[in-house]
Formats: sequence, C-alpha cells, structure tokens
Amino acid sequence: MTGTDMRTEAEDSGPSGYAAARLRLLTEGARSGPPRRAALAELTDDWLGWLFTAAAEGVQGVSLVAVGGYGRGELSPRSDLDLLLLHDGSDTKAVAALADRLWYPVWDLGLALDHSVRTPGEARKTAGEDLKVQLGLLDARHLAGDLGLTAGLRTAVLADWRNQAPRRLPELQELCAERAERQGELQYLLEPDLKEARGGLRDATALRAVAASWLADAPREGLADARRRLLDVRDALHLATGRATDRLSLQEQDQVAAELGLLDADTLLRQVYEAARVISYASDVTWREVGRVLRSRAVRPRLRAMLGGGKPVPERSPLAEGVVEQDGEVVLARTARPERDPVLPLRAAAAAAQAGLPLSLHAVRRMAATARPLPTPWPAEAREQLVTLLGSGRPTVDVWEALEAEGLISRLLPDWERVRCRPQRNAVHIWTVDRHLIETAVRASELTRRVGRPDLLLVAALLHDIGKGWPGDHSVAGEIIAKDVAGRIGFDRADVAVLSLLVRHHLLLIETATRRDLDDPATVRSVAEAVGSQSTLELLHALTEADALATGPAAWSSWRGSLVADLVRRVSAVLSGDAPDEPEPAAPTAEQERLAIEAYRTGAPVLALRAQPEPVTEEEPSREPLGVELVIAVPDQAAVLPAVAGVLAVHRLTVRTAELSSLRLPDDVDDGSVLLLNWRVAAEYGSLPQATRLRADLVRALDGSLDIAGRLAERDAAYPRRRGWVAPPPRVTVAPAASRHATVIEVRAQDAPGLLHRIGMALEKAGVRVRSMHVSTLGSNAVDAFYVTTGAGEPLPGEDAGSLARVLEETLRS
Repeated sequence: MTGTDMRTEAEDSGPSGYAAARLRLLTEGARSGPPRRAALAELTDDWLGWLFTAAAEGVQGVSLVAVGGYGRGELSPRSDLDLLLLHDGSDTKAVAALADRLWYPVWDLGLALDHSVRTPGEARKTAGEDLKVQLGLLDARHLAGDLGLTAGLRTAVLADWRNQAPRRLPELQELCAERAERQGELQYLLEPDLKEARGGLRDATALRAVAASWLADAPREGLADARRRLLDVRDALHLATGRATDRLSLQEQDQVAAELGLLDADTLLRQVYEAARVISYASDVTWREVGRVLRSRAVRPRLRAMLGGGKPVPERSPLAEGVVEQDGEVVLARTARPERDPVLPLRAAAAAAQAGLPLSLHAVRRMAATARPLPTPWPAEAREQLVTLLGSGRPTVDVWEALEAEGLISRLLPDWERVRCRPQRNAVHIWTVDRHLIETAVRASELTRRVGRPDLLLVAALLHDIGKGWPGDHSVAGEIIAKDVAGRIGFDRADVAVLSLLVRHHLLLIETATRRDLDDPATVRSVAEAVGSQSTLELLHALTEADALATGPAAWSSWRGSLVADLVRRVSAVLSGDAPDEPEPAAPTAEQERLAIEAYRTGAPVLALRAQPEPVTEEEPSREPLGVELVIAVPDQAAVLPAVAGVLAVHRLTVRTAELSSLRLPDDVDDGSVLLLNWRVAAEYGSLPQATRLRADLVRALDGSLDIAGRLAERDAAYPRRRGWVAPPPRVTVAPAASRHATVIEVRAQDAPGLLHRIGMALEKAGVRVRSMHVSTLGSNAVDAFYVTTGAGEPLPGEDAGSLARVLEETLRS
C-alpha cells in the first residue's frame, strides 16, 4: 500500500483507519530511517488535519500547530505528539470544546500527547519564561486552520529569540551543562540515554537553536548524519521494546543491532559513540564561539570609545613556530604554511595543550586539509611535540579530540582507528578504549617526576591497550603494534624494546601483586627476569598506577597500591647491583679541542653553532638530533652555567640536551683546564641568533654587565603566564652512592624558559662547584643530573647534600 493509500484510509476510517495505517507503516520492512519518520509524520499530519476540519466547523481564528520533534517532522514509533492549539482569543469556550474534540481521539489510541492551548501573546509570554517552551516553538509547523495565525506566531517567536539571544543562549548552555552532569557523556556510557546524555539528541536540538539565533553556528560537517544515526537507533529501540524509551539498555542492544542490520551490539555502540562524539565536538566549538561573540559585543563599545572609532585589531601572542594565541584560541600564524611543515599539527596541538587553550576549528581544518604526511620515521621534533602533548595533563583531552574530529589522529597513528570509539564491556572500565588511553596519558603526566624517561612513560600510556582492536590477547598483540609504532615515530632500537616490553607486561605488576605469593622468591625472580632493569621497573610501576587510575574508581585503591609498591621493592632488590659511577666524558673532538685552546689563550669564551645534522649510523638509523649543536669553551671560572643558560633563555633558545665537563688541555699547550659545554638548542620560534651575538652577550654575562634576571623579568611581564595545565611539582633528590668523586643531584621538573639558569644560580649561591652535568628535555619534562663537589673538589657531606636538594626544590617551586 502506498503512502497516499495509507493517508486516504486514515482519513476515511477515522481513528481506527489511522491506527491500522500507522501499524502497517511501522511493521513493513520497506521503509526505515528518515523516510519512515517523514512518512509517519505525514500520515499523522493528515489524520490530525482531518480531525481538526471535522471538529472546528464554525470556529474562527484557530490553528493547529506541531512543535518540538513533531514540528521538525521527526516522529519515532513511540514519540509524543507535541501540539499547540493556537487561537486569537475571540471565543475561548468554543476553543476549549474544540480542544476536547482533538485531544480525546489521540488519547483513545494510546498515543502520548503533550498539548497546550494558547493565544500568540500567551505563547510568546510562556516562551519568555520557559526556555524549553521557546525551543519547542522554534520548530513550530502549521498543520491545519488559520495559516496566518501560525505564520505570525513563527515570525514573532523567531524575532524574540534573535533579540533575546545574548541573554537566552547562556541560559541554554547552562541547561545543557546541567543535563550533561546528570546524564553523563553519551560517547562513553554502556547504557546511554540517546536523548538526554551529552552528545545526544537534545544537544543536537540546542545546536539548531543556536543557529536560529544568527549569533553563531555549529560545524555542519557530519552533524546531520550523526543526528540521523541517533534517531535511527531510537526508532529501532522503540520497535524492539514497544515503549517510548531513550535508554539503550544492555539487554536490548542485540535486538536493536539486529533491527538495524548491524553485526552485533558492539558495532551498534561504536556507531552511537561516533555520532555522539560529532555532536559533542560541535557543541564545544559552538559554545566557544557563542562566548567569543558575546565577549566581543560587550567589549567593542568600550574599545571604540577608547580608540575613537574603527575596528580593533585582535591581539596575537606567539606560542610556537607558526602558532599564536588569538581571542582565547590557538590559531595559525599568518606566516604558517601547513603544506610545507608536516610537524605543524603536532606543534600546534602541543602548544595549545601546554597553554590550556582550545585549538581553533579553522586551524584544525586547515591543517587537516593541507598538511603533508610525516615521513617515516618521524623527525625528532614531531616525536618531541607528541610527548609534550601527551604530558600536558587534562587539556590534552580536548586538544586530542579536536585533532580526532578532523581525522588527524588516525592519519598520524593509523593503528588508532581500531580502538577509536571501541566500547569496553567491563563494569570496571568507564571509558571507551581510545579515551582510556588518553586518560592514562593524563594520569601518567602526573607521575613523570618518578621516572627517568618520562617520554617513554607517556608513549607507553598511549599505546598500552592498543592491541584491544585485534583478536587474541591484547597485550601480545599490543607488543607487536607498539614496536611498529615506536619505530615509526622515531625512537631508537633500545627505546623501542623498552616500549614494547612495557606494553606486553603492563598488567604484570598488578596481577602478580594481587594474585601471587610475594614471599615466594620464584614469584619475585620471575618479575625481575621479565622487567630486566631498574629503569624499566620504574616505568612499569608508574604505568601500572596510571592505567588503574584511568580505568575507574574500582580499579585502584590504597591497598592495591601498597601491594604493587611492595612487589616493586622486592623486585628492585633483586635487580640492584653496584650503582654506576660518574660516566667518563667522551674524548674531545678536534673542534672541541681547538675551541678549548682558543678560549684558554684568549681568556674569553668561544663558541660554534653547527646546524648540520649528525650522520646516522646503521646501528641507530632512527635517531635524529633535535635542534642544533652549540659548543662553548670557557676558561674555568665561577658562574659559567647560569651565565650560559641565561644568555640562551634571553635569546629564546630551548635547551634540548646539555653536557658540561672540564677538559684538560694537551700537555704541549699548558697544564690547565677549560670548561666545555656541548649543548643542543632550538629556537622557540623564528630563526637562530647569530653566533657572534651569542658570544657578545656571553662575555657581558660573565663580566656582570648583562642583567639576565632583569631581561627575563621584563619578558615575563610583557607576556603574562597563562593559566594552563598545572604541572606536577619539581622533584630534587640526591642519588645515593651514584659517584665516588661527586654528589649527584637529580632534578625532574617542568621545562620552562630560564629553568637551567635558575638551577645554575641556586647551585652558585650554595657555593658548590658543578663538576659535570647531563641535561635532557623530554617533551615538556626536564630530567637533569648535576655532579657537584665542595670547593676542595670533594663530595658533599650527607647533610649538606640533603639541604642543597631541599633548597633547590623550594627555589624551583617558587
């Protein structure tokens, strides 16, 4: 039977004809999705029109209006009928009688009805007092009666909405936030509410309302398809349960999946999550734009008054090469060229996360459309920017989702596609697999001070469950994937081995601690054999805690933590041996020796900048240096470290690695020594300064005529610190028995401009001598070791060493 035949039957036979036609439409297999919803709405329109015509004979100034979901023509099998009987107020008794003749036939069929009877003035007044009423009226659609009356109301309601948007939109945003707090996020729930949860149908409707205000608009790509998918699932849910429900319960998911022709319930949930993610991201972008527009409107009159008219130029603050902050968002600099700079997406993402700012939608889309793919293996900068992004704490989540919304994550890490939106049917897990991996990285960023290789910890956190997209044991599959990914993103063979081991054994500590007898030496010995080294044990301990904390509240407790810590102590005792002594410095190169001799003979610092990359070897084919090599030779004297570090900070050079050592001059030159600094540096943005300028400023810093502290303070005042992610506090420790010749002070802190200068000043103030140092910046984490002695060249007494560590930690905290 055609749609026309159904409508004719419904009109000819009254309520019983409509019921039969409705049942036939819902049970026939030929139509589903939008065509069925539209056909059901059309069938209902015709029946209600027939009812109105029969009941309203002789009544003037009245119209029947569909509002809400029915107004949009979206009728699911068990949807309410949202109806407004609109009248001009001339004959209220006749209108009341008409309402009875309309509503009762609907109730008699057992259909849910949300109804009201109002004049246009009453409708507008109620809308002004009740936001939900106003949202429903935005979708008002004429069904029968006085068309002019309906059209007049629609025009007035839309005008009211646009005029009141600056006041009503923040109210709507608050409603959405309150609902999200109550119902949770649709993209992660095992039994989601398709309508009320964040990213559900109510949020999609809110985005339509924002667009109708003409104040801002949602990103449209994929939004209509996401909304349609959720409506299709709700239709199938109504048919499967026979009830008007929006809750996708576990016991109904298989039946709903079958109704939609999907493979299984997991496939269904993944589609729901993908749709919800599109709507959630569109909501985030839209509400951010609403806030920007409202702030701009509030500030503009004051700026015009101050500037005497004209359009103010938006302020742009540099964040990284090709990346700036503008109006509370991270955007691309005018000089940025994504088509020539494949690292730009990761650099922009890392800068945004570090600053605690959102990535501009326009910037993400431009990079997605034009950025070239990264080579394999990745350049060192790309790897470092990924580590910085992962180590940025809570802001990482929003930035990662912005990249993922435009397909950049799957392009950077193709294996991510298998875990994206993948549900976890485990009561302990509260996230999908992909979000759990990001949450683990967030938790790991809080533990970076506990490990010597924070970069390996953060990447292991990202990859530890990557095998869940493959059949079989996810730890075994994950080891293979992690090995491939780690090599592709540029880690050397030793680091690849550690990362793949961490992924393979990421459950080893928690399972052993809670299921095995720790007093059995064989248990502890087997863990030690699997782990292999103290540094890997340190990483595995932190990864275990981060993984459990990111799983959910039921996965970690003080009791579990104490069991794991006990196991780690026992394994550490098995792995412990003689602590390594201070590493011997490598033999100086001819260039270093030449610079040292020149520095000694002239009595002044000399330096060389070498931008050419070092040749790679067959043993380390993926190891690429980051930044350029800076070699400085300085006659042995006080305050060299803070002077050099301060000059580099003044010139906006980031220290990636640094070594300081004392170089004995050749016997045929003199029986003296020169301090040799072999550092690798990179410009924060822009080009490197000339070596002559660096040397001139270094001479001034050493003779005290360059006020480094003042210059850095002026710059900090010009660019106030943003309220981004709060990094874990610095940790300064004394490495016990690490050297027979010096006291080793280990510093683990968040990298920041001038950090090494502050450390050097604190050591200088303490009156200790830096015999040598080894500095690494891994992502945004500084991991430094300073070998210090007394003025007489002896290790510090125990109490003095502990006091120095405490003072240095307090200095870095302030």
